[in-house]
This record gives sequence, structure tokens and C-alpha cells, in this order.
Amino acid sequence: MDKLISPDPGLMLWTIVTFLALVVLLKRYAWGPLLTAIADREARLKSDADAAEAARAEAQRIKDELSGRLASVEARRQEVLDQAARDGEAVLSRFKETAQKESQELRDKTLAELAREKERLVRELRRETAELSVLAAEKLLRKSVDPAVEKKVLDEFLRDVEARGRH
Repeated sequence: MDKLISPDPGLMLWTIVTFLALVVLLKRYAWGPLLTAIADREARLKSDADAAEAARAEAQRIKDELSGRLASVEARRQEVLDQAARDGEAVLSRFKETAQKESQELRDKTLAELAREKERLVRELRRETAELSVLAAEKLLRKSVDPAVEKKVLDEFLRDVEARGRH
């Protein structure tokens, strides 16, 4: 126990030399590569973190760009739908207007045709009435009037009938 309390200078010297040799050997073959590996790993992690941040920023930029494009596409879609609705209303209006115009033309044509037919029937009825009247008058007059007077009376009668027909 006495040796533990009093140090031996030779043993101390060899212990220090061995320790320093071990430190030099460890520094050269263990700590150097270990510290280099740690520094490389730190640089790689920093590089990966920078790349991840750049990728995140690029993803955010793309997301913002796509959001802008989507908003633009949505606005364009709404514009196209509004234009289609306006075009549809215009076409419907034109069809409606054309149908009303054709209906009015058909109505006018039908009314004109009815008026012509009515006029023709009235003329025919007057002619037949005049013929019947003339026949009746002729039967009466044949017995009592000569042909010159009969012709004169008949002409006056036809003029009167036509004059009334015009009014």
C-alpha cells in the first residue's frame, strides 16, 4: 500500500508517454477520420436541409402558380358558361321572334285569303241574285214590255246592284 501513496517517477513517465502515444495514435487513426466523418455528415445534413427547404419553396411556388392557374381556369369557365347562356338566350329570342313573325304572316295571309273568298262569294251571290231577279223580272216583263225597254231596265238594275256591292 505504500507504493500507492508514493508515486514512482519512472512509472509515471512511462504512463504519460504511453498516454501521449495513445492520444497521437487515436488522433491520427480514430479521431481524425471520426471528426472528418462527423463534419462530412454535418455538411451533408446541412446540404440536405437546404435542398429540402429549396424543394419546399419550389413546391409552394408551384402550388401558388397552380392555384392562380386554377382560379384563371375557373374564371374562364364561368365566362364561357355566361357567354353560352347569353348566346342561348339570344338564339331562343331569335327563334321566338321568327316564330311570332311567321305566325303573324300566316295569320295575315289567312285573313287576306278569307277576305278574298268572302268577296268572291258575295260577288257570286249577287250575280246569282241578279240572275234570279232578272229571270223573275223577265218572266213578268215578257208579257208586258218590249225588248228595248227590257234591256234598259235590266242595265239600270245591274248598275244599281254593282253600285250597292261597292259600298
